[in-house]
Amino acid sequence: MELVLVGWATSRPITNLPLMVLDHDRSQTSQRFIRELENTGTFALEALVTDMGTIENAFNRGDVIAAVIIPPDFSTDYAGLSGQPTLAVILNGAESLPAITAQRAIEGVAQVWGDRLALSRIGMDPETMEGFFPSLRVWFNEALNEALYTTPAELGLMLEFTVLIFAALSLSRERELGTLEQLLVMPFSSPEIILGKAVPVIIIGLLDFALMLGLTNIFFGVPVRGSLALLFLLALGYVIVELSKGMFISVIARTQHQAFLLVMLIGMVDFMFTGYAAPVESMPQTLQLFANVIPAHHWLAILRGILLKGSGMDVLWPHVLALVVLGLVIGTFSLRYVRRALQ
Repeated sequence: MELVLVGWATSRPITNLPLMVLDHDRSQTSQRFIRELENTGTFALEALVTDMGTIENAFNRGDVIAAVIIPPDFSTDYAGLSGQPTLAVILNGAESLPAITAQRAIEGVAQVWGDRLALSRIGMDPETMEGFFPSLRVWFNEALNEALYTTPAELGLMLEFTVLIFAALSLSRERELGTLEQLLVMPFSSPEIILGKAVPVIIIGLLDFALMLGLTNIFFGVPVRGSLALLFLLALGYVIVELSKGMFISVIARTQHQAFLLVMLIGMVDFMFTGYAAPVESMPQTLQLFANVIPAHHWLAILRGILLKGSGMDVLWPHVLALVVLGLVIGTFSLRYVRRALQ
């Protein structure tokens, strides 16, 4: 349900942002500019106000995202052969993502009006003037649907949290309930106990991954353009890597609450370096290097590559190699630590 809700929320474009307009000009030109703002689909005109106090109160209450103030001489300056038409725009920076969307929409309309004005002042008809238009083609996500970016990332992170939580609670629950000693006196070796705790987590993780992959494909149209067998093989490897981290947590945590909090701590650190919240490329160079030791960072690159781009091992091998190396390091350390703790 979390995956469906996140995908549904992020697949919808940002529209109907509340807009207030203070029109001192009250002319046909200013009314036409307001209509073009509404026609972008980004804004829903909240009100035409008569004073700045109303706008300030609306911003303080968080009722509007943007406000446009049109000066008294707007139509005169726009129709004249001299003078620079101006208008003021106020954005609610407390909500940065809607504010950026509003800024782009207003700048787009203003750019069109500026081009018309420049052409008319040099004596050319804006309706017949041929402009420069680039030929734009989008690969892999033709409609630029944000759900095709967010739902695979959410899928990868939910898989990590699922495996970490199940693995972290495996031995910590035994210790807290007082049954760990009973388990240790049974005729099982340490590797057999670890294997018995690991197999159910692997099965649950892969079943959960298959379920979420089906949901992303059915509900949001996320394609599987690459090899499905390769995807599940690499998913198995990633599950084993996260299982190793979870087993280590289960040994060092004394209670289930401690294990759960450690999972949240590690999971949120991984979240910051996956590129889901912010692009890794925009981070400082030191943090970019640190992201290379986060298994989830490589897993999301593999997941998006296979789902959206149809990539194979010829393209994904650096991330696969990094995941294998990290798995060997984390797995070896975790296995030795867990065996020593059990012994």
